[in-house]
Amino acid sequence: MVEDRLNDGHRIAELLASEVTGHGGVLEGIAVTDAVQDVEPSPDGAFAYAIDRGDQRAASVFVHPERARVEFERGVDVAADTAREEGLRVRPKAVEPPRTLVFVEDGAQVKWLLPVLRAVDSGESTS
Repeated sequence: MVEDRLNDGHRIAELLASEVTGHGGVLEGIAVTDAVQDVEPSPDGAFAYAIDRGDQRAASVFVHPERARVEFERGVDVAADTAREEGLRVRPKAVEPPRTLVFVEDGAQVKWLLPVLRAVDSGESTS
């Protein structure tokens, strides 16, 4: 029997990194940085890498055993609204400054996160 869903947090994070680095023009200016090559998923989420725009951190990616979590540090309202529109699970993080958590629970949802990254990037470039 073939499993229809990819719900391995480490693999989901790898797919997301590939999408970010492979989209050139669409996500130009966004880069994967500070990657931890041997990151081990943990129930609380282990830092895997950052997604930066220029010299500013836009988000951090954490791996859990069965999902990845993207913690947006910039464009938190845009990230929340766009992620909800794309059907992703979203939760605010009550810290100062506030952050938005977006959960990627399936490999297919990686593509759903790309419009979120584009929206955050657009919001950042116009402000």
